[in-house]
Amino acid sequence: MFKTITAALVASPIALSTAVGSALANGDDLTPIEELGQEIFFDRKLSLLRNQSCASCHVPEAGWVGDDPRINEAGAVYEGSIPGEFGNRKPPSSAYASLAPLFDADFAEDPDDPLFVGGNFWDGRATGWKLGNPAADQAQGPFLNPVEQALPDAACVVYRVCEGTYGDLFDTVWAEACMIDWPGNGIVNQQCVKSDGEVPLAEEERTKVESTYDLIALAVAAFEGSAVSNAFTSKLDAVRAGLASFTEQEAEGRDIFRGKGMCVACHIGSPPSGPAPLLTDFTYDNLGVPRNPLNPFSIANPDWADPGLAGFLETIADYAPYAEANLGKHKVPTLRNVGLGSCEAQELAGLPPANCITKAYMHNGYFKSLWQVVHFYNTRDVKDSCESMGIFDATADVALESNCWPAPEVTDNVNTDELGNLGLTLEEEEALVAFMLTMSDGYLVGQ
Repeated sequence: MFKTITAALVASPIALSTAVGSALANGDDLTPIEELGQEIFFDRKLSLLRNQSCASCHVPEAGWVGDDPRINEAGAVYEGSIPGEFGNRKPPSSAYASLAPLFDADFAEDPDDPLFVGGNFWDGRATGWKLGNPAADQAQGPFLNPVEQALPDAACVVYRVCEGTYGDLFDTVWAEACMIDWPGNGIVNQQCVKSDGEVPLAEEERTKVESTYDLIALAVAAFEGSAVSNAFTSKLDAVRAGLASFTEQEAEGRDIFRGKGMCVACHIGSPPSGPAPLLTDFTYDNLGVPRNPLNPFSIANPDWADPGLAGFLETIADYAPYAEANLGKHKVPTLRNVGLGSCEAQELAGLPPANCITKAYMHNGYFKSLWQVVHFYNTRDVKDSCESMGIFDATADVALESNCWPAPEVTDNVNTDELGNLGLTLEEEEALVAFMLTMSDGYLVGQ
């Protein structure tokens, strides 16, 4: 399969690691705020047990998602700083997340059924309403999430940043932001190693902490918006710049992407003379993805089904009436870096399957390759349901072996207009994957 894909299209993890490592080491001409955000992004001390950073789940070599093949091949949900604590969704890519618009409702087409656009996290709850940037709002979440970095108090994050090795850089970017009157006698450190700790602060100092915590998130968002993260160095970008040409298979895949595959309906492109495409429309959709039976959260909560966007809308008074119509919908991700670092990409390019990972796809990591995703889009409504064949809690591999698909995790609001029975041949599925693999950054590095 896919033997016509050229090896040049795949930026190998080793080569990409060297390129990214070099960029991170020399700052890649980062501005001071971007450099500060980089330091924070990779700082494992900013977690309860000083063992997890943003980069633990957003690895550059893997396209800024999780890179542990053992996890990706199973539930795809990453363990937090506290052993045994898991979230309920796979990490989304942090690359290009800074380009999402503020979360909003578009009532133009249907006043009774608005289209929700923008925000970050799979359910859109990082709206950008607080800090003016969804990526900054998102950055504040994991530090204090008990199943992620698990620090008990924003003051713990601020203290460890300000007192850390790059505290001077913080002072350079924001003078006096770290000038906080902390309690003595080691009280801060004592509180910040307890999951229920709270740093005792006077009201004025607490106000300073909250302001500085906002600045920390803005720094992370600045790094996520830098050229290190939003690189635009894929083969797709090279072709658009006239520096490369698609193979015959990739060109066929591009035509399918734009045509009968209907991918462009959500993963929108741009004219050749326009800006580089972001390959998402920032909306939300229920694609009928099955429940991941290996998700630790699902195992512990067998009756739970991910509400997606609806779970967030229920918390906003003005939007709560529209929650039911958005049950099971999740954010449409960018396709940039969708195959970066994967064993699938290595294999399809005819390269040895070394130093590569199995990647997980969709909000719950149910699928383990791009081809599985494409085949599901193509045949979801064609094959028998696994349950009708007496097969329950089927993984993607079991479903493929049995020539069936499990029922959707959430059966309401499934998109039946743009996927489910695309009528693609196997060769067309392969071509579509080949084209999507041209969207991985690293192709232009060193050229």
